[in-house]
This record gives sequence, structure tokens and C-alpha cells, in this order.
Amino acid sequence: MPPKRVTRLPVRPSGVRYPVLVVVFICAACGLVYELELVALASYLIGDSVTQASVVLSLMVFAMGVGSLLAKRLRCRAAVGFGLVEGGLALIGGCSALVLYAAFAWLGEARYVLVGFSLAIGVLIGAEIPLLMSLIQRAESTRAAGTREGAREKEGAPDPAGTVADLFAADYVGALVGGLAFPFLLLPWLGQLTGALVTGAVNAVAGGGLVLWLFRRDLTARSRALLIVANVTVLAVLATATVLVDDFERAARRAVYGDSVRVAVHTDLQEVVVTGEPGGPPDLFVDGRLRVGGQDEYRYHESLVHPAMNGPHARVLIIGGGDGLAAREVLRYPGVRSVTVVERDPGVVRLARTNPELATLNGHAYRDPRVRVAFADAFRWLRGAGDDGRYDVVISDLPDPGISASTKLYSEEFYGLASRVLADGGRLVVHAGSVSARPHTFWTVDSTLRAAGYATRAYSAWGRGAALAAGPDRAERAARTDAADGDANGDAGAGPGAGPDGRTGAGADVGTGGGTGDWGYVLAVAGTYPPDLGLSPDAPRLRSLTADALASGARAAERTRDAQGAGPPPSTLVHPRYGG
Repeated sequence: MPPKRVTRLPVRPSGVRYPVLVVVFICAACGLVYELELVALASYLIGDSVTQASVVLSLMVFAMGVGSLLAKRLRCRAAVGFGLVEGGLALIGGCSALVLYAAFAWLGEARYVLVGFSLAIGVLIGAEIPLLMSLIQRAESTRAAGTREGAREKEGAPDPAGTVADLFAADYVGALVGGLAFPFLLLPWLGQLTGALVTGAVNAVAGGGLVLWLFRRDLTARSRALLIVANVTVLAVLATATVLVDDFERAARRAVYGDSVRVAVHTDLQEVVVTGEPGGPPDLFVDGRLRVGGQDEYRYHESLVHPAMNGPHARVLIIGGGDGLAAREVLRYPGVRSVTVVERDPGVVRLARTNPELATLNGHAYRDPRVRVAFADAFRWLRGAGDDGRYDVVISDLPDPGISASTKLYSEEFYGLASRVLADGGRLVVHAGSVSARPHTFWTVDSTLRAAGYATRAYSAWGRGAALAAGPDRAERAARTDAADGDANGDAGAGPGAGPDGRTGAGADVGTGGGTGDWGYVLAVAGTYPPDLGLSPDAPRLRSLTADALASGARAAERTRDAQGAGPPPSTLVHPRYGG
């Protein structure tokens, strides 16, 4: 137990408030960084940033209430209690990103770890303010006991309401600073793992330093030794993890992508990894999601591009497709005069240009003088593209609409903007995810295009991927692959396709030995008459796509429409309907 007698503080009692408020400011900033770190990493590993943000924030707010109630038991030992709370918060919050990534890399499941860290961090954050309030009241009691009544009146009576206001003001301002520091300082300079570890170290120094300096006389010798050992241990763990974080990241990357990682770069926007065995085709991962499966990517790109080229195709616009593979297919037509690629990440295009394997795979498309690249958000680019002329073909080569970051590029408003740049009789083709694995999402894309004034034709294509490295949700996607293999044995028109994370079929998952999956597309033209689904007379020789295969893919897609009844409602910016 702490000493029962009133002890002197190392500073004037009236001066305690300001050091405490500084620590409140620092701890609030650290706490918000932990929250944002979990949201960002969970969105990257699991996908669907809206869901992850909702889970993390709601659990943390609930846990903060629990922490406030639990802190009542520590009020009689507020000094040592606050020191231990901050040490625990620094350790758990600082290591949260590391452990979350490790669970995903080696266990293939990060959701339960995310829930556990959200609750633990929330409980510890919730205990901070009650304990700090007790420490300030301790200082006020010391001031009252050490002065005469007249002196106390002259100095000013304790003001609990003002103290609470000061605490919450410092807490909110600290949260503001932490919220701004995370995206603009910590994430670009230190990255997710190191940023969390450094934040934990700052948290430990601030919390432990306050107690061991200002309130050290409230501590027994055993409590003081406990706090010193705990804080030194926490700082040692965080420092060791910071030193080893690069080795850990390489090991985790091997666990996720396999031993055949060729290139791994962090661009300004995302992580890009190229894998593949020597002499074999490369696989491209963006933020852990498989974007290009080199072994059968031609099936995907032939089905995406060539049906849309059945008609005038002098000017072509590709939205996404920074890997250059859609451009490769477009450039096979001699009548193409210009190709514009709108890609938000210059790092992807740079890699597609300079990496020998990717450049060979895309046929060195970016060397062709007909290709022009615009580095911009596609939505903003289309809003300002009025003076750029009209296009005969618009190809939307984007991640699946189930990924929240791409949802606005599957909205009615986006397709309305696309119609403004289409020439008369121009065609828009959209990669809409898997028809059989996520039919609701696929037909939502179709209904959204119709709501934007298009007539549509849906079709699908099949591919068999090799055993590639895992992407996010690999356990879920592996289960879909098992179902796909079973369905494919019984019905060639059924079976799941790409998971919600990328553009390859479910058979591209690790450990499954390969499996059949489908890619779904919607071909659209402005007006009321659906476009003809076929190949252009001047189409080049194709490896997988034929007129019969297109007709079969259209029938397979239409078979899934019946289960949707009257059809799902369209998706808009203010009411997105993807993710189911």
C-alpha cells in the first residue's frame, strides 16, 4: 500500500496540473495512433476498410467504458496503477501491428487477433483519465493540507470541474495530433510496424516518467522497483522489435508469398510484390492481393479486352491496368491509334516498365508511342476529361468491387462520368468480380450500369491457376476453391471464382493445388439495345477466347441471374451496395 501520510511532491502542487496535461496529450496521441494502425493494417490484411474501421472503433469505445469502471479499483493506488497501465498499453499497442501481421502471415487468420487487441487497448485507454484525475486530486489534497485556510483562499480553491475540462481538452487535442501524425508522418516515414513500435516507446516514456518523477514519493520501494523493471522491459522489447523489424517483415513476406519473392517495394500508396519461380511467369500482388497470375493471366485479359474491341477502336481508355497487360491486348489491333491508361500509382507502372519479367509479360507495352499514362484517381480524371476527346472503347480493369477502396469506381456516378467520354456507339467493359462466388455483387454492377443509362451483356470466363502465394483471407478463399473443384466436377457452369480480394480465380490460392475459378464481366453501351457479344473481324489470334467460349460464358452468367429475382438495386456514392 502507498504511504498513508501526505507526502510532499517534487514540484509545487499547483504545478502538477501542467505536467499531467502534457502526459494526457501524449498518451491521447499514442492511443489514437494505435487505433488507426489497427484499422489500416486490418484493411490491408483482411479487406473491406469500412467493416474493419467499424469493428475496431466500436470495440475500442465499448472497452474504454469497461476500462473506466475497472480503474475505480485502482484509485487508492493511482500512481502505480497509472504507471502499469501505461506500460501495458505501450507494450500491447506498440506490438499490435507486429502480432496482427504475424497472425495473418503464419496462421492465415487475423480477425480474432484484431478483436483481442481492440478490446485490450480500449480497456487500457479507458483507465487513463480516471487514474490521472485521481493523481491531480492527490496534488490538490497535498496543496490543501500544506497551506493555511487563508493561503488556500488566496491561491484558489480546488476546481474539479475545471480539472475535468482541462483533462478532456488535452485528450482531444492529443487525439488530433495523433490522428494527423499517423498518415502524414509515421506511415510514410516509418511504416506500419516501426511506427507502432516507436509510438509505444513514446507512450512508455511519458507514462512511466510522470509517475517515477512527480509521484515517486507515493510509491513504496517495491512499487517503484516494479515500475522501473516493467518500463525497462517494455522499452527493451520495443527496441529489440524495432531492430529486428526488417528481418521479421522479410520472414512474414516469405510466409505469405512463398520463397519466390522477386521484388517487393513500397510505393507512396501501397505495397507491390512480384513473385514467381526462375524462368516462370511472374505473379503480381498489390497490398497482399493477387492482381496478376502470370500462368493464366491471358485468359483474364483476353476476355476483358477483345469483346469490347468488336467495333470502332481507334481510341481506347484503360482505367486501372497499370501492369500494362490490358494495354498489351489492345495494341494487338493495327487500327488502334491511341491508348490512355489512367493509373493512380506511378510505382505500379514503373515496375511494369522496368521489371524484366513484368515487361516481358506485358510485351513492353509502355514502349509503344501510342500509349499515354495519366497518374490520377480515375474518378477525378473523368470529371476533368471533357477536353480530352471521346473514346471508342473504355476498359475498367480494377480490383473487385468488394474492396472498399474501389467501391466508388463501381458507382452509378462513376459510370455516368464514363458515358461522357464514350464516343457514339462506344463500348464500356467492366471487370465485375466472380459471377458464381459473388453473384449479388456481380449483378449489382450490372444494375448500376443500367441505372446509369447503359444496356448490358454479362459474360464470364474460366481459368485454372497454379498454386500461387496466398493473399488476404486465404483460408476463406481456400474453402471456396474446394467448393469450386467439387462443383466443377458436377457442372461446368458452376463453381466459385475469384475471392473478394483480387482478379484471379479461387484456384490461385496457396495450398489448394490449383482449382477452377471464374472472372465476370459486363459489356455495356449507352442506350436501350444490348451490345453484340462477339469478336472483331480483325481480332488477332487468341490463346483461349473463341466465339463459342464467349457464348458459353454468357449462358453461365445468365444462369446466376435468376437467383437474384428482380435484381439488386444500383450502387451509388452515398449508398454503396457492395461487400456482400
